[in-house]
Amino acid sequence: MTGDYRPDFLFSDLVAGYVSEHDPAGRVVTLRTGDGRTVRAEYSTATAEMLRNLGEPYQDVTGRLAELLVPGRHVFLYGVFYPSRSGYTVEAKHVTFLGEQASRYAFEDGGWWPHQLGELARFYRLAQFGQTSDPDFADYRTQLRLSGNKGDHHVQETDTISRLVYGMASAYMLSGDEDYLRIAERGTDYLRDHMRFVDRDSDVVYWYHGIDVRGGTETKIFTSEFDDDYRAIPAYEQIYALVGPTQTYRLTGDPRIAGDIDATLRLFHRYFKDHERGGYYSHIDPLELSPHHPSLGRNRSRKNWNSIGDHAPAYLLNLYLATGDARHADMLEECFDLIIERFPEDGSPFVQERFHEDWSADRTWGWQQDRAVVGHNLKIAWNLMRMNAIRPKARYTELARHIGQTMPAVGADLQRHGWYDVVERTRRPGEDFHRMAWHDRKAWWQQEQAILAYQILAGNTGDADFRTQARESAAFYNAFFLDHEEGGVYFNVLADGLPYLLGSERMKANHAMSLYHKAELCLLATVYERLLLNDEPLPLWFRPLPEADRTLRVAPDALPPGSVRLGAVEVDGSPFTDFDPDALTIELPRSEKPLTVRATLQPAR
Repeated sequence: MTGDYRPDFLFSDLVAGYVSEHDPAGRVVTLRTGDGRTVRAEYSTATAEMLRNLGEPYQDVTGRLAELLVPGRHVFLYGVFYPSRSGYTVEAKHVTFLGEQASRYAFEDGGWWPHQLGELARFYRLAQFGQTSDPDFADYRTQLRLSGNKGDHHVQETDTISRLVYGMASAYMLSGDEDYLRIAERGTDYLRDHMRFVDRDSDVVYWYHGIDVRGGTETKIFTSEFDDDYRAIPAYEQIYALVGPTQTYRLTGDPRIAGDIDATLRLFHRYFKDHERGGYYSHIDPLELSPHHPSLGRNRSRKNWNSIGDHAPAYLLNLYLATGDARHADMLEECFDLIIERFPEDGSPFVQERFHEDWSADRTWGWQQDRAVVGHNLKIAWNLMRMNAIRPKARYTELARHIGQTMPAVGADLQRHGWYDVVERTRRPGEDFHRMAWHDRKAWWQQEQAILAYQILAGNTGDADFRTQARESAAFYNAFFLDHEEGGVYFNVLADGLPYLLGSERMKANHAMSLYHKAELCLLATVYERLLLNDEPLPLWFRPLPEADRTLRVAPDALPPGSVRLGAVEVDGSPFTDFDPDALTIELPRSEKPLTVRATLQPAR
């Protein structure tokens, strides 16, 4: 490896790169990393495996190392770095290949992501409800240990149930497996029956933080119990309470769910919205429902990324896809216009994430201070491209492309792949890097944002660099986050891809993790790869109720207008022809029972 750094101690590390030279007789390979450096490694004692999905067996290819290490092939190499007079010598100990063919990644096979979602859904279904055919959400627990065993935490948190519901609804959408739909519907009913408060005087719905089920009794917990939001009602908890029900609504069209969503939207507009300066406040107090109450402390009169930007990916884009309602497009446009206007900062590669009510930057709040969450920047790029498909604006694509082009140099690991967590927004004098706020670990959800951001950027622009970033991000995630022993996905890995298994990050579910981000990745990576990148058809399943609107909208995501057509429809297993291939809508027959609809979408080009 070139550069000034010359270690004088032995260490092990990961290198991700592309084979540039190979000497099979000497068993030496040279890799080129993402930032253009070279690593020369001996591999005489290395083992090797082929990338595998969840539920697949280990595939040893050690005997084929010399055959597989062809120029241009993308690999992960884990080795020991020995100091030497010329720098160091690298001895490879393990090599991971990313596909049988050098030019084809295993995770770009059309069945990879649906299979992974099926394995994840089965893991969470078994962990939470066992093998019973009659899953009961009274048995649900917020915390799951590494193996999937339930933790001792006695609070059922609303948002984690909602996130599980989202995952199960998405698993049904990709597979048609009715067990997942049953769990999604029961989870939605459980949220409505136990976590919902209907304020008939104000005509709004609030969602409790959770319920305490200790001792077989149920105690409502109205305000947040988290340190950042203690004894307040944070906007993001209300936002994520809708993530699962909204995805279920896309499948069933249940008017009860629609009523809850509309009533929660009235809550946002009536109590969280700043009607004078624009945007939504991050917190309101539980008594007066005011964002300006002194009890809110550091959250008083504040706005942040979550209160503005999280509406879109959590529920609002899916709500628009389900309804086509211009009201929801208006709210999306309002939020994204604010992101374009208020979040970028001249001279910084990162967006600003926290604000006072007058939109001046808040760089002193709590843990964030003047720090950037890498995944939030990537999330903005991803969702700007989705919004551009609904109401195109040059400013949306300009900022999305700018983030996509600048973020790898400041937020990615160019030696190992993967994306970092929280970094200082401002460099120290004389330094050309942004320091890590606390650690160099990599979180599962930030890898998701990167994969989806670069897939949709590549699919919309055709930019080869964006496609490379999408592949490198997906390669790291699939190589190191999948738990092949216990099932599920790790919360965090170290910079070199080894699982980080301490404290709450040892969990497979906790207040921050359920099935949402993992399922969202599997669903939308399938959508983007098949329809935007690989020109392959995509079947999706829906289960509209008799009382649902008879126009079923089956757009899989907010994709460029005219890029996708509806090619074929089956209703209850029989071909059905009353659909609009360009509008992606189906005119359903009247029925006294739920209908099973299989809609096959295909690229228009």
